[in-house]
Amino acid sequence: MTRKEAMRLNLLESALCNLGFSLSEAAQLRRISSRLHRWHELECGVENGGVERDETTGKVFWYSSFTGKRTRYPDYETPALKRLAAIMERHPTLKPYVQGDPRGCALYILRPGDVPAGEAADAYYSRGLAVY
Repeated sequence: MTRKEAMRLNLLESALCNLGFSLSEAAQLRRISSRLHRWHELECGVENGGVERDETTGKVFWYSSFTGKRTRYPDYETPALKRLAAIMERHPTLKPYVQGDPRGCALYILRPGDVPAGEAADAYYSRGLAVY
């Protein structure tokens, strides 16, 4: 890890701890964000295919762009979202926002007041704390 990466990590952990998360929860949130980011990349497709979720059964498949075949693939999104919900349950004043575009951060923690009353979080999520 470079010095710059260590400083970034320290700043993120400090910010999460200031919101009331423990160091363990902060590390878990970083792993969840990383997992969701990779999942969103796979949903958009990578050089050899991508993941697809069957709308009726909810099962996940890998679609190969080389062969055109669909094969079963592990669902990494659902367990990550369950872990996120379990952590956020202990912090009722904070809300998570999962942003599905793989070009940016996957997880934001929204504080009270980050999203104006009556507005949708998807227009104001960048006011929250990006967990990267």
